[in-house]
Amino acid sequence: MDSFKHYSHGKLLLTGEYVVLDGALSLAIPTKFGQALKVKPIEKPVVYWKSIDYQGKLWFEATFKVENNQIKSIQHTNQNINERLIQILNTAKKLNPEFLDTTNGFEITTSLEFPNDWGLGTSSTLLNSISKWANVDAYKLLEATFGGSGYDIACASHETPILYQLKTHLKERTVAPVSFHPNFTSHLYFVHLNQKQNSRQGIAHYKANRGENSHAISEISALTKQFLECNSLSEFESLIEAHESIISKLTKQTTVKERLFCDFKGTVKSLGAWGGDFVMLTSEIDPRPYLTSKGFKTILSFSEMIL
Repeated sequence: MDSFKHYSHGKLLLTGEYVVLDGALSLAIPTKFGQALKVKPIEKPVVYWKSIDYQGKLWFEATFKVENNQIKSIQHTNQNINERLIQILNTAKKLNPEFLDTTNGFEITTSLEFPNDWGLGTSSTLLNSISKWANVDAYKLLEATFGGSGYDIACASHETPILYQLKTHLKERTVAPVSFHPNFTSHLYFVHLNQKQNSRQGIAHYKANRGENSHAISEISALTKQFLECNSLSEFESLIEAHESIISKLTKQTTVKERLFCDFKGTVKSLGAWGGDFVMLTSEIDPRPYLTSKGFKTILSFSEMIL
């Protein structure tokens, strides 16, 4: 195997959180922040793994060996990360037995461009790049490891916003590049809620609480199209409120605006699993003074966040 490098974009799910799993048409956006993977062959028959964070610091390190067609751990600095990484690598090897089938070894470096707790896709960007290195289907690799809708994998490989839709029980999907740059982007802000949301837990909560959701799926699909066609901030805010209301009723969760921003004059949209990571705010005036007074310090403009 030769040297290899690949870059994958982070992701935000603008519409369709939760119901994307059940076939709702959803709008997803790749971010300017992503993760790079570099692979360098070495003579020693081991795999050295180094993960570098957005500040250039080492945040995970491990050494693996390939034995009886299985990737096994020699040493590592974090048990949970190590187990997930071995799971991805072994699953990739099952999908392509020729992956890592060599007498030499590799030095692998991943470089993350955003803090690990931002929820922009530390796992999905890694999984997507590993799929390219292993020459396997990224969606099959996702299905056999983390699970989920796959919109994050689609974002990882795209340079523009996409319309994403699952069909026939996760076995087929449509991914259509679209343009989303309305004339009011200067009034859109992305705010981190200072807490990491576990998307697997969020999905489990949704599956446990969803009722009859066929109406919600069609309503969200229609709203997604309207998000793309919208050309005024006031209309956009109405669409956000409608979207938040539908998902709130469906999942029996309080909207993030009610929970954290009840006195805010603009609108607030959850992005992905509710409860953490980033939200999108609309505001006709600069919301930074209000947000910092509430303890929210990670505030990005549309142009800073969106590819």
